[in-house]
Amino acid sequence: MRMNALVLEAPKLLKCHSIPAPEKPGPGEALVRVHRVGICGTDISGYLGKMPFFSYPRIPGHELGVEVVAVGSGVTNVQPGDRCSVEPYINDPNSYASRRGRPNCCEKLEVLGVHRDGGLRPQFVLPARKLHVSRKLSFEQLALVETLAIGCHAVFRAAIQPDEAVLIIGAGPIGLATLEFVKLIGAKLIVLDVNAQRLDFCKRTMGVAYTIQHSERVEADLRELTDGHLPDVVIDATGSSASMSAAFGLVAPGGRLVFVGITTDEVHFRHPVFHKPEGTLLCSRNALPQDFSHIIGLIEAGRIDTRPWITHRTAFAELIDVFPSYTRPETGVIKAIVELGD
Repeated sequence: MRMNALVLEAPKLLKCHSIPAPEKPGPGEALVRVHRVGICGTDISGYLGKMPFFSYPRIPGHELGVEVVAVGSGVTNVQPGDRCSVEPYINDPNSYASRRGRPNCCEKLEVLGVHRDGGLRPQFVLPARKLHVSRKLSFEQLALVETLAIGCHAVFRAAIQPDEAVLIIGAGPIGLATLEFVKLIGAKLIVLDVNAQRLDFCKRTMGVAYTIQHSERVEADLRELTDGHLPDVVIDATGSSASMSAAFGLVAPGGRLVFVGITTDEVHFRHPVFHKPEGTLLCSRNALPQDFSHIIGLIEAGRIDTRPWITHRTAFAELIDVFPSYTRPETGVIKAIVELGD
């Protein structure tokens, strides 16, 4: 038996290839059937040749809602029939970072769909410890957990307090994921973007009270919303080196700047600009295992509504034809979901 899988072979090229059926799961592994796959900025960047960690050819797909088909020996956390979200960061448990509780930045980390083949295929085998079970959530909801986890971890890194003002730069999926957790904390939330349509989505659908469209008045507009002192926390989710460079000048005294987006270009800033407010620079990479279980619990409890997220759906067989449209913001795509099965 052979199955089709979508392979990201080179920048700007998607092809359908035949691949062997997955092997049986070994010790500590699980065979999963893929039902839903979310398309995210990493997939778009890889398609455009702008993702620094990509190697080609590559089967993309790391936002996954899956069903367990079979498990290998020693697996106790999941069983056949379980519906799961996938934590796609395959780390070495014995690495220095993993032993210190930081598997998200393990020196030997391999992310599904980036460093190794991902889940945009009917079935595959992965370590069972990377599966997070839900008895209540749909496969579509489970495919959104990884996106939310990126935002959850960025907010954790920022150590945001309820009495602080928080600026999120970039209203794409990662920015939207981040704002979900800022809202849960109760901090004052401001979203900045160049795209008026996305800012309208933040206001109308995501309940964001304060939005700013990028202009030469950004700093003045921010000061009007923050009693003149600029935001305490700035989270840049753009992946734009220009935006990330400018963000150093938008932080309040004693504030924090968090880069959750990633760029292949250099980021520049004049040291006095960031030294004067005694700013702190943080990077946020991937997410932690506990972020996944935390988010599943929040969705199950109704504290995060996933319904507004999905703006586009496509069948697996149609993806190659429609994928280029996901690179164009004017199509209004926030989150596209690929349907592989019922």
